[in-house]
Amino acid sequence: MPALIKTETPTLQPSDYKGPAAIYVHWPFCLKKCPYCDFNSHVRDEVSHDRWRAALVREIDTFAAHYPGLEASSIFFGGGTPSLMEPETVAAVIERVRRHWGQSDIEITLEANPSSVEAARFRDYRAAGVNRISVGIQSLNNDVLKFLGRLHSAEEALKALKVAQDNFERVSFDLIYARPEQSLEDWRLELAEALSFGTSHLSLYQLTIEEGTAFYHQFHRGKFKLPDEDEAAALFELTQDITEAAGLPAYETSNHAAPGQESRHNLSYWRGDYYVGIGPGAHGRIPAHTLGAAYAHAQIKRPEDWLAAVEASGHSTRELDHVTAEDRMLEAIMMGLRLKEGIGITDLEARFGTKVADTVNADVWRGLVTSGHMVDTPERLQLTREGWPLLNFILGKLVA
Repeated sequence: MPALIKTETPTLQPSDYKGPAAIYVHWPFCLKKCPYCDFNSHVRDEVSHDRWRAALVREIDTFAAHYPGLEASSIFFGGGTPSLMEPETVAAVIERVRRHWGQSDIEITLEANPSSVEAARFRDYRAAGVNRISVGIQSLNNDVLKFLGRLHSAEEALKALKVAQDNFERVSFDLIYARPEQSLEDWRLELAEALSFGTSHLSLYQLTIEEGTAFYHQFHRGKFKLPDEDEAAALFELTQDITEAAGLPAYETSNHAAPGQESRHNLSYWRGDYYVGIGPGAHGRIPAHTLGAAYAHAQIKRPEDWLAAVEASGHSTRELDHVTAEDRMLEAIMMGLRLKEGIGITDLEARFGTKVADTVNADVWRGLVTSGHMVDTPERLQLTREGWPLLNFILGKLVA
């Protein structure tokens, strides 16, 4: 990602911007830290839900005082394990977002782990205003779930999915593939079973090894191996074929949905829109006064330090970095090419006041079109089916 220009102090900068923004709310607590996870998640014996509820609401109030013109297009409760939140906390956050930035049509998603699912709690989340649920199933195989460090079984996962479908019209769940010793046939059968449940959205992620995780150390000590590049590419191609045939084509490299069921919140990230991050370690892009520019904000990561900062001063912003219009254009290209729709050239140039052609390597652009890895028109630039598996390599060349 592009380098950021530091401001002297992390003081929120008021803005009179009026327009849509996505709202992300981070709940940092888990029952157990998964070995592949590098998210800001923590295990705690006790959590003061009353204090956390008040602090989340207060941080929203502080951002709203500086950015009163935002219009919430979505709210996303991520983590951590948001399904460990008390429904009263979820309701309080939703009420406060609606009070400050409310619109009638807000997509409100909550992530849930099968091990923390209770039917009554799901009904309460629905009553609180949640209208979309994302279940972290990760695998339908018990041996794989054990390897991934999950606390639930495949049977528990399917029970949780049934509870979700009984309570919400919009349901998604996650699976991890390209795992050690996973064959094409293994994945074909597991994916076919996943599609049989009829959800309108699936997130299908290849297992990656992130520095600082338990898997990172195990992998580099040779405890397990991942599929090589050719095997991973074959698994990716199989995923595209099966999901397209089932009516859930990819709209982003790892996300698949029936038409109209795409995650509105995640599309905000990939399209380079504004978003506000609430909670420990949350990040955001909030309006600046210059055309196309923004401030990148980051909140204090450690839960106890975040809580103390919000209770003391109303928010926990530890970094506030000015992002130029040129760098926001670069971000929007890098994120937007993850999407099947690609990037709208005219739209980005109007928003950021700079040219796409001046941001990327023109020779690489032409070469990718000639090789069939990219297509372009005067209005749009997007990767082809052949280009998608090479996304990271292509981005490295295109924006060099």
